[in-house]
Amino acid sequence: MPRRGSVLVNASTGDDAGVYRLDRARALVQTVDFFTPIVDDPFAYGQIAAANALSDVFAMGGRPLTALNIMGFPVELVPPKTIATILRGGLEKATEVGCAIVGGHTIRNAEPIYGLAVTGVVKIGKLMTNAAAQPNDLLVLTKPLGTGIVTTAIKRGLCSRSLLQKAITLMSRVNSIGAKISELGLSRAATDITGFGLVGHLASMCRASGVSAVITTSSVPMIDPQIHHLIERGCIPGGTKDNLKLSRATVEWGETSQLKRILLSDAQTSGGLLLAVAPPRLPKLLRLLQQNHISGAIIGRITRRQNRMICMKP
Repeated sequence: MPRRGSVLVNASTGDDAGVYRLDRARALVQTVDFFTPIVDDPFAYGQIAAANALSDVFAMGGRPLTALNIMGFPVELVPPKTIATILRGGLEKATEVGCAIVGGHTIRNAEPIYGLAVTGVVKIGKLMTNAAAQPNDLLVLTKPLGTGIVTTAIKRGLCSRSLLQKAITLMSRVNSIGAKISELGLSRAATDITGFGLVGHLASMCRASGVSAVITTSSVPMIDPQIHHLIERGCIPGGTKDNLKLSRATVEWGETSQLKRILLSDAQTSGGLLLAVAPPRLPKLLRLLQQNHISGAIIGRITRRQNRMICMKP
């Protein structure tokens, strides 16, 4: 039986990982994530899948310690060399952030899948969660949006080489800055933007914290201007469409264009961190991001709870 009060974060807050108390000062952070290939290059696929899983720990303010590979593939279609290349990509990202891959499990599967089950550690007093956003906090996003649009364009053969490389570089970048942000006390509420899109993950934060948010749509960055062209050509993932439908219950869109609605709902892979930051801490946070060559876009703010969780402004 777990000790009473040992589970500090579970699925009830929609957070990126579960958190379990070890002692008065430390807690374990645990997560698992995997998906089918979104790029043709097996090494890049391994990098992206690993970065995506590791980011769940960083979004909680923790540091990953160990990970287990999770892999499934059709043995008659995927050669051993390709499998080894995927695993090397994942290992490179884990090694980059000081995480040891200590084993894993493989199954036969109709489609290739790869990812990691990650265990990390966090100081309890520095934990970042969905449930800690406060009115007047500013919202800072650390990666531009649009990876769902890009990966759909890749599948349809409509993605330019330059945009493909830009998206791979972005998705392969691990959100390790989250641990430093937490340890410096620059944010107490954070999430990473993945499958539920910006509006979905922000809604989870608002729900868990009992607050609302205002987003300035013109301040939200996208990967490249080509994204609008791809949306117009119908490169919209099914997950993005689902997110947009669900947003009707949580978002006051106002006069936001359909293109921007799609972008703000886009299902991301290995997206950036969304940080709720108290105004006095903002300058130090932005300096930290700049020192680590990370763009930090101020896209809105947290407010007291309103009728809708999220309100869009031009």
